[in-house]
Amino acid sequence: MDQFLPTIILRHRKENLKKCSLRGLEKRSDIRFYSYPLAEEQPDLSAYVVLSMDGPPLTANDRDKGIFLIDGTWRYAEKMGRSIHGPNLVRSLPSVRTAYPRKQEDCPDPTRGLASVEALYLAYMILGRNTDGLLDHYYWKEEFLAIIEACQPA
Repeated sequence: MDQFLPTIILRHRKENLKKCSLRGLEKRSDIRFYSYPLAEEQPDLSAYVVLSMDGPPLTANDRDKGIFLIDGTWRYAEKMGRSIHGPNLVRSLPSVRTAYPRKQEDCPDPTRGLASVEALYLAYMILGRNTDGLLDHYYWKEEFLAIIEACQPA
């Protein structure tokens, strides 16, 4: 089994954990959560890619990089991203419709904005990482998996 850098998630302190799609992943050994604003020293992100709606697509060529994910409302995400030193590589994900019933209207591109756990699942798929358990606590798991299945070539 390949060894990967742990995924680092920067979660806004005001994130509503009852609605957070990443809820239940806090105890996984391959994922590290940090709270924004950072109370502790920032982790070394020099070997990480940040998942964003901008940038070239994430590909299997990025396998040796760690994943850095910002978890907060669209309104907070930009400010949170500016507070981080590194990672230097920004990667986007394929355009996949979210299963999460979005109520926010400040998403820059509602057709591309994924729930955090959906983005993480898609990134793990692309990088060949084990996705087991990522969606176990996600309420819209079945709907999202059906969307992913429909996107796969026949």
